[in-house]
Amino acid sequence: MNLDFTNKVVLITGAAGGFGVDAAKSFAQRGAKLALVDLSLQALEGVAKETGLSADKYLLIAADVSKEDNIINYVNKTKEKFGRIDIFFNNAGIEGVVSKLADYPSEIFNKVIDVNVKGGYLGMKHVLRVMREQKCGAVINVSSVAGLAGMPDLSAYVTSKFAIIGMTRSAAVENAPLGIRVNAICPAMINTRMMRSVEQGMGGEEAAQAKAAFEQAIPLGRYGEVEEISSLVMYLASEEASFITGVFLPIDGGFTA
Repeated sequence: MNLDFTNKVVLITGAAGGFGVDAAKSFAQRGAKLALVDLSLQALEGVAKETGLSADKYLLIAADVSKEDNIINYVNKTKEKFGRIDIFFNNAGIEGVVSKLADYPSEIFNKVIDVNVKGGYLGMKHVLRVMREQKCGAVINVSSVAGLAGMPDLSAYVTSKFAIIGMTRSAAVENAPLGIRVNAICPAMINTRMMRSVEQGMGGEEAAQAKAAFEQAIPLGRYGEVEEISSLVMYLASEEASFITGVFLPIDGGFTA
């Protein structure tokens, strides 16, 4: 399988988080140039060091993905440095809190929608303008198994991930005639900071029991690892997936089977 990204320009949001860090390292190992976006420039500097890339092959941009001027800035800076955007890993997202919908704090609900939905939409909006000029490109959005079925106590997160699937499907149909592919991944429980937060919210002092219950619900009997997410992202970004667009692929150990 050819997963060579030599001189491809890859833009990653949420690049200092679990999925983003490993994806950055995986793309770098395969020859890509990286534009890395997250809230903290200091955190991004650590990621850049982990990739082992020389300074001419990466760009670090601090941005709040819920603000359109920040998105315009990271897209423009990427194009200014590298001249194009070949792959967009639209990954930034937050989980919100664990709460019954009737008690869910409105300000946190709005924040989840701003980051996960508005941020995803704005990222695609401005990156797709570049890709449409190029008449090529691949977008990988991050939804979730929570975008495929209702889950209790996570109403904001579930809402946001359903929205990502809708945007993915619409964008795929719109942009396919120009040779641009748009897909989404739908992870289940993965060993990341976000899942530690959800476990704590579900179980409080019994977070370990919450984790065990989640694992029991997965036919493979365990959480996934970030490296397994990166493997799917690499495939969808590559020419090996040249006839795949508009899909939302569970990576879930059988959770949605």
